[in-house]
Amino acid sequence: MALLLLFLLLFPASLASAGEGPFIGVNIGTDLSNMPSPTQVVALLKAQNIRHVRLYDTDNAMLLALANSGIGVTVSVPNDQLLGIGQSNATAAYWVARNIVAHVPATNITVIAVGSEVLTTLQNAAPVLVSAMKFIHSALVASNLDSRIKVSTPHSSSIIIDSFPPSQAFFNRTWDPVMVPLLKFLQSTGSYLMLNVYPYYDYMQSNDAIPLDYALFRPLPPNKEAVDSNTLLHYNNVFDAVVDAAYFAMSYLNFTNVPIVVTESGWPSKGDSSEPDATLENANTYNSNLIKHVLNNTGTPKHPGVAVSTYIYELYNEDQRPGSVSEKNWGLFDANGVPIYILHLTGAGTVLANDTTNQTFCVAKDGADKKMLQAALDWACGPGKVECSLLLQGQACYEPDNVVAHGTYAFNAYYQKMGKAPGTCDFKGVATVTTTNPSHGSCIFPGSGGRNGTSVNGTILAPSSNSTTSGCPPQYFFDVGSITSSLIITILHLALVLL
Repeated sequence: MALLLLFLLLFPASLASAGEGPFIGVNIGTDLSNMPSPTQVVALLKAQNIRHVRLYDTDNAMLLALANSGIGVTVSVPNDQLLGIGQSNATAAYWVARNIVAHVPATNITVIAVGSEVLTTLQNAAPVLVSAMKFIHSALVASNLDSRIKVSTPHSSSIIIDSFPPSQAFFNRTWDPVMVPLLKFLQSTGSYLMLNVYPYYDYMQSNDAIPLDYALFRPLPPNKEAVDSNTLLHYNNVFDAVVDAAYFAMSYLNFTNVPIVVTESGWPSKGDSSEPDATLENANTYNSNLIKHVLNNTGTPKHPGVAVSTYIYELYNEDQRPGSVSEKNWGLFDANGVPIYILHLTGAGTVLANDTTNQTFCVAKDGADKKMLQAALDWACGPGKVECSLLLQGQACYEPDNVVAHGTYAFNAYYQKMGKAPGTCDFKGVATVTTTNPSHGSCIFPGSGGRNGTSVNGTILAPSSNSTTSGCPPQYFFDVGSITSSLIITILHLALVLL
């Protein structure tokens, strides 16, 4: 604390924080079709105490799900919209009205990222990048939102030339006509430089010049640390060296009080034969050490004690993502919200510290066909031999009296009874696995540790997701008409008792 106070006396206050103390956030990928529903995503964020997320667009359903959660949200102007916004103030104003004003203050949007790695991936849009940022900011001013929402743009760390030693680093001079006005904009609006930092790629491309331990934040003996010969600063990890290289590169352009936020960093948990270090162990080591490094407010050798808030890439694996095996495996969780690995975060607070590996439940899918749900419910409470008496009128799980709620209880009871075996939470595609406990009030669901959710021991085989008896055989599809789910449950329960 004394070191931080001394630093604040010596350096501009704006550099000491990017709006608050250091935080760990997560990136939520672009392919939402291969993820849980937005409400389930938000439930996972809450369960893991994740208070900051970055979206690569302004998906309406996701922004609505994040409403009233208090979670800080970074939204993005996709690259394919950048040219239009950068050339038209009116287009920028319309974008802000539709995607920002329509959601705040219920959704806590705190940052707008204009494009992503534009200078290295969309060079034809580079000349309008700063204009786009200014137009977006002007629209925020007009809506009286500029004091609560910052504007910036994420950069690849590859825009930095000669990143080691950090003191000799500078931005690619080709981009000076963009970087100088961009940094002026960030400085004048109190925003920050967004930087994507991937020690994994630095390590992979170094031809063994970078030790694996140095990339993974593993402790190094003093004689193994990298030393900047100009400043004599010692570096024991790639992450700090890259961040400091960006600080020095800004200093080279005479900007010394623009803070940095790392918008992407992570490590893949699986790779192909050419990616032998993309492993569960290495991914766990990197992300665990990164989280502790950030939340301990360690700072960097150039700026010790200065927050470098970081968004981990990414929340979920993206199984459908094109490219190498590693491209699909940067996630902390699979599509069902089950951790890919359990982070080692002792002493690092509560963010991402909850082990949900064994806390999975089976619930009705959002938007599932009601007749399909009814048929699956009938099967679970009948041939599936689930004890459904708690769904009877007057019992703990009767309310809410609808097929979604009753189906969720029955599906989960079956799933838990079958030991969460693969294929036991499918029910012809109307059910899905979640880490969110669906218990409510006095209705305690099986698998959540309560007492009212006991199930009947059964010996039937678990229906597979490819089977014709996957949770609801064809003979149980019928038009329920005006018959309520509770009446059907009552009849089936009586039949089971008589048997």
